Amino acid sequence: MPAMTFMATMAAEMSEFFHSIKQGLEEAIGCSEGKCIDAAVHEFSPIDVKNIRAGMNMTQMEFASAFGLSVSTLRHWERGDRVPQGPALVLLNVVRKEPQAVLRALR
Repeated sequence: MPAMTFMATMAAEMSEFFHSIKQGLEEAIGCSEGKCIDAAVHEFSPIDVKNIRAGMNMTQMEFASAFGLSVSTLRHWERGDRVPQGPALVLLNVVRKEPQAVLRALR
């Protein structure tokens, strides 16, 4: 992919992300001022972290490094000792659906 096309694609993706973040912040400020509006609440089902990692053909070290996780945390998730929550759960769901997009965004 030519550098300019890649940069244009990344700029469009980042613009979309920033718009989403801005909207979320505006809603949070509104809620803190007592002006809550109906907001979409996303609930995620339990996730099979080991299956996601295996599907990407990555070792635990590679997966943890690629997504900013500790290997220890990843091992706990894979064994079921702990379950991902909050932002980690969101990230893993996005990785499950669009792993290459996440890897590109993190480069």
